Amino acid sequence: MDLFYVLFPISGVKTYIFIPPLVAFLCTFLTGMGGITGALLLLPFQLSVLNYVSPSVSATNLLFNIISIPSGLYRFIKEGRMVWPLTFVVLLGSPVGTFIGYLVRVKYLLSPDIFKLFVGFFLLYAGIQILQDLLGKGRTKNAAAKALDEKFRTRAARLRAQQNTLIVSGLPLNAVTRTISSRLMKIEYEFWDEKFSFNPLVVFVLSLVCGIIGGIYGMGGGVIFVSFCLAFFQLPVYTIAGSSLALIYSNSITGVAYYTFISHPSGLQTSPDWLLGLLFGAGGVLGMYLGARFQKFLPQRFIKALVGILTAAIALQYIVRYILKHLL
Repeated sequence: MDLFYVLFPISGVKTYIFIPPLVAFLCTFLTGMGGITGALLLLPFQLSVLNYVSPSVSATNLLFNIISIPSGLYRFIKEGRMVWPLTFVVLLGSPVGTFIGYLVRVKYLLSPDIFKLFVGFFLLYAGIQILQDLLGKGRTKNAAAKALDEKFRTRAARLRAQQNTLIVSGLPLNAVTRTISSRLMKIEYEFWDEKFSFNPLVVFVLSLVCGIIGGIYGMGGGVIFVSFCLAFFQLPVYTIAGSSLALIYSNSITGVAYYTFISHPSGLQTSPDWLLGLLFGAGGVLGMYLGARFQKFLPQRFIKALVGILTAAIALQYIVRYILKHLL
């Protein structure tokens, strides 16, 4: 086994060579169904298990996104579940936000403990938003969202009875997105005979915020985007996951460029660990593809619960550890 135990020179990480792709696959499969890359869970793994805490870890996380996301995007595009007006709006604001996030990370969040605390509060916010929506504690669901959930349950139950199996697709082949109207203050689209809408100006500001968070955290900002769209716009997860991945992909490309080509005044290493990132990405490609593929087999409530619980659990771990170490 020692033959497979390697040192990654840029990060200083020592681990078995098969561990990064395996962990990346598991992380990405779980989160990809919700339109969030495995970077959400992969960063805590690098910080706590691999002890990779320098700003370079954010860039490595973004490199993982660049490699793993295209396979998931392909599935959403192929199945007609991309809301293109939503995608175009988020791509406008994200690159600027990512640059701001990069500056914040390398200037103000160099301390590993402070960065972990930031990660904890960020993840806790996202997890609470998702779980509140799941439990009905947030804004009241609109009629379209309720109708979509009921359609899924009814159709899935009917198919299970007909096919005598536990897992069947709850979405029909004709469940694709169709833009109805595009205006400055409102874009409306249809999915599975239900209408949904959002304010593109609010989404543009949201994409800036996601870019900032993504540039700091190294995961693209998708969890903020998804939780906001679920909790405030009441958009179905089946239609926002593809746009979320497009947002993360854009943020990741620009983020890796900033971390690689902008030199830190102190000479601090900020470029990604290319070999480690490639290994993470190799596992993420398959995990992202299968996550996008299996998303339509599961009800929205299950996907929300999975992402929300994982996010909140990791967040509490970081916050409690910081309190125990520094405040008690």
